[in-house]
Amino acid sequence: MTTATIQQGSVIGKEQLLEHWQGHRTLTRRVIDAFPEKELFEFSVGGMRPFSQLAIELLSIGGPALKAIAGREATPYTEEGIAPKTKQELLALWDAETATINEYFGQIPEADFSKTFNLFGQYEFPIYQNVLYFVDNEIHHRGQGYVYLRALNIEPPFFWERG
Repeated sequence: MTTATIQQGSVIGKEQLLEHWQGHRTLTRRVIDAFPEKELFEFSVGGMRPFSQLAIELLSIGGPALKAIAGREATPYTEEGIAPKTKQELLALWDAETATINEYFGQIPEADFSKTFNLFGQYEFPIYQNVLYFVDNEIHHRGQGYVYLRALNIEPPFFWERG
């Protein structure tokens, strides 16, 4: 990890950022829940991964990344050990990850969000940019989930309902 710091103005605070992210996570959870069991693990469009695999990617980023940031350890990215077999198992992992995110997010001092961190030993950016990447990546994959649900003739949750 480097200790470079960038100048940052204050637009939103740490707690507002976490609330925003958790709102997206609540919506993504509803997308997971909207899938029929079989299709969650098997259905895809155009060669993309099934939505369960996209959710596993998200589970492999948020909590593990924040734990690494809080501990200032550049740990590698891995999806190892995350292998739910049912929708209920996936939702339970999602809920557990929400608690993990809250725990480690709370351990990062607000002043540190402008400091750089080498995420997964590969991405050297200020911590706030890493967190924004987590949100952006989730929105991207949730959009894929919306396409899958529509292809299955299932109405997805409204994108603006994050509570």
